Amino acid sequence: MWNKPATDTQVTHLQRLWLYILCTLVLLFLVMPTLLVIPMSFSDSRYLSFPPESWSLRWYRAYFSSAEWLQATAVSFKVAFLTMILATTTGTLASYGLHTTRARLGKYMMVLLTMPMIIPVILLAVGIFLTFAPVGLNSTIGGLVLAHTVLAIPLVMITVTAGLKNFDINQEMVARSMGASRPWAFLTVTLPQIRNSVLSGALLAFIISLDEVVIALLIAGGDKATLTRRMFLALRDEIDPTIAAISTLLIVFSIVMLALSQFLQSKK
Repeated sequence: MWNKPATDTQVTHLQRLWLYILCTLVLLFLVMPTLLVIPMSFSDSRYLSFPPESWSLRWYRAYFSSAEWLQATAVSFKVAFLTMILATTTGTLASYGLHTTRARLGKYMMVLLTMPMIIPVILLAVGIFLTFAPVGLNSTIGGLVLAHTVLAIPLVMITVTAGLKNFDINQEMVARSMGASRPWAFLTVTLPQIRNSVLSGALLAFIISLDEVVIALLIAGGDKATLTRRMFLALRDEIDPTIAAISTLLIVFSIVMLALSQFLQSKK
């Protein structure tokens, strides 16, 4: 296996062994701090410690028996689900419109709509807070959904645009030439063929909303506080090992969602 070509240039895997080792070390350096949280979540100690002196499910029981943590979890999943619906719909329609338009401003609009990925999140959070304050959207589910949608739309657009580039738009034009309206042609011809890209974008929108904390720190509060916001405040006020248990659950959930997203992309 090591003597087989790794690329079209006939470079073997053995010759690229140094590159494999380097990539593995870099990945371990990036991933290990996250993975250390998992064994700490099974510790019986009152404080975060590694390695655990004794093993226990104490902090998982504390999480599932806490009304405050469960309420924050319910808020986060509700906001993430609504964000997924709104961002997927908006991002898909925007991608379709920009992909089919012949206007010269199309590429500039694409850059404008993906700017939330470039602008620091703290600047977005301050702007959103100042915009929502006069209309009373701070500390509301609707405000959180709108704010998270701003962050999620660029990911949906990029994913769906990649799917549209692999789709032959002439198929939709044939349907329209046979009498189908443009919306009906999109729903019956285009959407079924890019559905995996749309679903992948929806999963990414759900994850980015569930994991977001900076915006939530400014515009979420009271009984509308998200799980990540409550975790941040708990970590600031006291070192509660319950946070490690919640982090482990979020890590596992995010990995499953990302794996599903990659599976859908590979099927496409």
